[in-house]
Amino acid sequence: MLVNMKQILEEAEKNGYAIGCINTPNVETLRAVIGAAEDVGVPVIIDHAQVHDPLIPIEEIGPKMVEYAKKAKVPVCVHLDHGSDYNFVMRAIRCGFTSIMYDLSALSFEENVEKLKEFTKIAHDLDITVEAELGIMTSTEEDSHGGETGWTHETIKKTFTDPKQAAEFAERTGVDALAVCFGTAHGIYAEPPLLDIERVKAIRAAMPKECRVVMHGGSGVDDDQVRAAISAGCSKVNYYSYMATACSRHINEYLAEREGKAFWHEVQEEAYRFMRGYAADVLRVFKNGK
Repeated sequence: MLVNMKQILEEAEKNGYAIGCINTPNVETLRAVIGAAEDVGVPVIIDHAQVHDPLIPIEEIGPKMVEYAKKAKVPVCVHLDHGSDYNFVMRAIRCGFTSIMYDLSALSFEENVEKLKEFTKIAHDLDITVEAELGIMTSTEEDSHGGETGWTHETIKKTFTDPKQAAEFAERTGVDALAVCFGTAHGIYAEPPLLDIERVKAIRAAMPKECRVVMHGGSGVDDDQVRAAISAGCSKVNYYSYMATACSRHINEYLAEREGKAFWHEVQEEAYRFMRGYAADVLRVFKNGK
């Protein structure tokens, strides 16, 4: 069933769990993520990142995402991840996306506020939920979203979100969800992340009740820290890089065992089966014991 993000995040926070948001840049991943959500019996957010558009245009994958969401046995939100320019955001809306992350974090605080405030009014009139980002999260060379690459536990602290600023941003823009920085990064971690859980609690306490806290860079974070972040107030967790690289390793092993003797459609289905199981395990963690 196709839904927007607001209702499922509200239910998640009220009941102490988080909704997984997973990139689906091809049909195999799309089938796997929705299948996993049905296996676990939880809502899910599928998304298309603007950085993935060179791999597959949103006009090609977007309608498939909407179609699969409508047919799913669980609530599914179709979301744009890190849409950074207005034209691309509008392309997602035309494809039927029910949620938009309009990422203007590279702008000044005031510019970010003013542009998000204007866009949120338009989106809400269309029953579309809006996510924003405050502060630019660190990225790695493998998965850059425009943030600085390379980091340590000390240098990453300069990107951390200030709770009072998060509260002001959410109040002035009216966004439904806000991605904040508290120790995670996009891509593959050079060293194990160390999350500032107390900062998450402070951000959640300061922000308006109706705006949800979002954790990006969720893959690669150990399960205990993920659960702690959820309990502290994160009701949406983005996840992709580690599932994608784990699937690549699995397919390498699969082909080695067969000495390369496999049809392409068999390789695709093996990737689908692996990712469906992997995504199900991830979504069970996000249930946070519920």
